[in-house]
Amino acid sequence: MITSAQNAKIKLVRSLMGRAKERREAGMFVVEGVRLVEEAAKGDWSLVTVLFDKSLSERGMSQVEGLRSRGVEVEAVSENLMKSLSETETPQGILAILQFSELPIPDSSNFILIPDHIRDPGNLGTLLRSAAATGVQAVLLPPETTDAFAPKVLRAGMGAHFRVPIHKMAWGEIEQVCKSANGQMCKSANGQMSKLANLQIYIADMDGKSCWETDLRQPLALIIGGEADGASEQALKSANEQISIPMAGNVESLNAGVAGSVLMFEVVRQRSAGSDQL
Repeated sequence: MITSAQNAKIKLVRSLMGRAKERREAGMFVVEGVRLVEEAAKGDWSLVTVLFDKSLSERGMSQVEGLRSRGVEVEAVSENLMKSLSETETPQGILAILQFSELPIPDSSNFILIPDHIRDPGNLGTLLRSAAATGVQAVLLPPETTDAFAPKVLRAGMGAHFRVPIHKMAWGEIEQVCKSANGQMCKSANGQMSKLANLQIYIADMDGKSCWETDLRQPLALIIGGEADGASEQALKSANEQISIPMAGNVESLNAGVAGSVLMFEVVRQRSAGSDQL
């Protein structure tokens, strides 16, 4: 059992949970909690190390034994040490170090999310969770958007990271993906080649056309701007059209997580309704 805060694995966990730079350089990140470890184990993600303590539930212990039988390194730690690592008020007694595994962007994608200048981890996690729920095929992260693999984003995403391709890109690369001709092969930041449809780029803006009056059934990319200052200048230049969410009373805006979720589900609603109605 690990009891020392000076243990190399404990130091690695602290560094990975603390800074995006450490995660990028190591090519690893940390998930905490039974559900997130389960979600990671279901996919093709490589679990480097799993740490647990004796407070772990029966469900969690079953997961630990299953991972151990698969050859994953599993180690017990003291409860006090686990509590010192956890970022939650009530730790579940388990966390795992994972290697990054960038999911490929599907060919002929017709629904892409672009969270631009989203700084709040909770909002980004909410957007990712809604993206998974609405069938978004890829999330492209422009510069200045918070790290998608930070602990708070992972918790708010509730496993979305393991289902939806998430790619960090410069704006030039994002435009290449979104504005490529139908059937043209495009190269992403990591060198991956994908065949993508020509996407109409919509940006959420309070002065835009109502989303209820906008045809969102065509292949599209949806830009959601940041909480404080909205979308960046580059995002506004890249967009083809601005759309808004009609609101009653004196409410001027919604937070980024809610606004993006509403718009993503409006895309689903329109596409499910058929060709005769919006």
